[in-house]
Formats: sequence, structure tokens, C-alpha cells
Amino acid sequence: MSLQRIDPAGLHATPGYSHITVVEAGRLAFLSGQCPLDREGRLVGGDELLAQVDAVVSNTLVALEAVGAAPVQVVRTTIWVVGSDRSDLGAVWERLRASPLSDAFTSASTLVGVSLLGYPGQLIELDVLAALLPAA
Repeated sequence: MSLQRIDPAGLHATPGYSHITVVEAGRLAFLSGQCPLDREGRLVGGDELLAQVDAVVSNTLVALEAVGAAPVQVVRTTIWVVGSDRSDLGAVWERLRASPLSDAFTSASTLVGVSLLGYPGQLIELDVLAALLPAA
């Protein structure tokens, strides 16, 4: 598998992600949006945004491990955050970049503020696409 991350000179500098990720691989894993829920489906973190981020990181690591992937194999993320305050978006980005999942955010990524997500009290959801190593 080959991953190439590209930041063309004609585009703006980024806070850690790449504008383009090229994958020379045949197998991809599309993770469902990872939510801040525990195994029983209960919301983790209450109304604390960063606690919910930590729960999403944990769940995403479990999902990646289930398909034999590491964060560095993530080639695309979309981060959905409830709210209209840009400082919340920035805080989420910083928390994700400092987490054990940080390598996932060096690829193509989009951070979006939204008004509502699927579960009551949910403040964040993470959509992930990973390139898998060829099967042995």
C-alpha cells in the first residue's frame, strides 16, 4: 500500500491536514460515523464537548483495530460538531490532533459545524475512510 499526502504550493497552509491524499491500494474500510456512545448505546461525556471527543476517539480506535488498520492508514475524515462557535471547532481539532488518533488527521479532512446530530445530546461525530493493507 502506498499513501501520498500532497499540499500544492498554490493552496493555503493547513493546521495539520493535507489538501490531497492519494491511495495506491485496493481495499478500503468505510467506518460508519463514530459517535460518543458506550457499548450499551449511552451517551458518554454528557454536555462536555471535549469528553465526547475523547469517546469518539476511543470508539474510532476500536473500529480501526477491528479491520486491522492504524490511524496512519486513515485517508479521509469528516468531523461534525454541533454548534456555531468557531472556537468549539478549533478546540475539537486541537483535541483530535493531540489524541492517540492524531495520525488520522494528517490526511484529507473536513471540519463542519452543524445544528443537530442523530442522538439526543450528541455534540460530535467522526466519519472515517481508511486504506487497508493488502490481505496476506
